[in-house]
Amino acid sequence: MSLNLEQYVSEFSAQNINGEHLLQLDGSKLKALGMTSSQDRAIIKKKLKEMKASLEKARKAQEKMEKQREKLRKKEQEQLQRKSKKADKSSSDATEGTNEQ
Repeated sequence: MSLNLEQYVSEFSAQNINGEHLLQLDGSKLKALGMTSSQDRAIIKKKLKEMKASLEKARKAQEKMEKQREKLRKKEQEQLQRKSKKADKSSSDATEGTNEQ
């Protein structure tokens, strides 16, 4: 509707075309849905291309965030292990000092 193509809404609805299906449509499928105007198909295809690019960009950003979180988790885990080893060593050293006396 934002593209001024309201005349196709009823057919798209009747065919259960949702966002996921919409992204998979090409020129021939659009034509089969009753979109006879090549200009209208071009508008839809251009918008779909923009949407796919936007989705891909968002997916890559999400993957990058996940990698950063995983890296941070590993770093925190390594720091905890170092602290634990230091605490064990300090405890061990204190016990040895007591035993020597």
